Amino acid sequence: MATPAKLAERRARAAKIVRYLKKAYPKPASELHYRTPFQFVAAVVLSAQCTDKVVNRVTATLFKKYKTPQDFAHTNPATLTKELSSIPFFRNKARAIIGAAQAIEKDHKGKVPKTEKELVTLPGVGYKTAHVILGELFDQWEGIATDTHVKRFAKRFDLTDANDLKKISKDLEVLIPKKDWKYVNNGLVLYGRYQCPARPHDCAAHPLTKLWPEAATRWPRAK
Repeated sequence: MATPAKLAERRARAAKIVRYLKKAYPKPASELHYRTPFQFVAAVVLSAQCTDKVVNRVTATLFKKYKTPQDFAHTNPATLTKELSSIPFFRNKARAIIGAAQAIEKDHKGKVPKTEKELVTLPGVGYKTAHVILGELFDQWEGIATDTHVKRFAKRFDLTDANDLKKISKDLEVLIPKKDWKYVNNGLVLYGRYQCPARPHDCAAHPLTKLWPEAATRWPRAK
């Protein structure tokens, strides 16, 4: 557990990072393509351990056929599985999407639920996914979603000692005021994609590294 001095140091560093993210990415939004709320749920499930670019390529065709929870709930599982075959873990994801659609149809009157408690009961939806959905669809920022990008920067900038994604989220939520939670996930995702990728490189001149130069030498392994 971090000492009070360490916690204060981390909180100050997190504040500097968030100030940059708010300025650089002022309107948090996912790069996943969708037209209906459940299409976004499906896209987020598909995006686990897969790039948004690949997901968008698959859903460009898929979402012409499937628009509502009902469309997914009543499809032939073998058909959807085949349609998702270019996505990693496509069999599990097909089962999860169909299961989530059926649960929404049965228990939520066909509407994507608006609380973490309800969302995490859906197949394929955990803490991270639930808060991505709440933020994007309902502008509700009740938690910080930690994906591989957020984990990487949390470790590089010594904002957490944890490796578990949910524990990292909870650590960040202690450091960062709730009013700023909305900027963390989307901001670090975009920064990681377009400014500071995961492979070790010289990033001393990057905006966030300038805020804490020690990060230039910290390259935690992906786990």
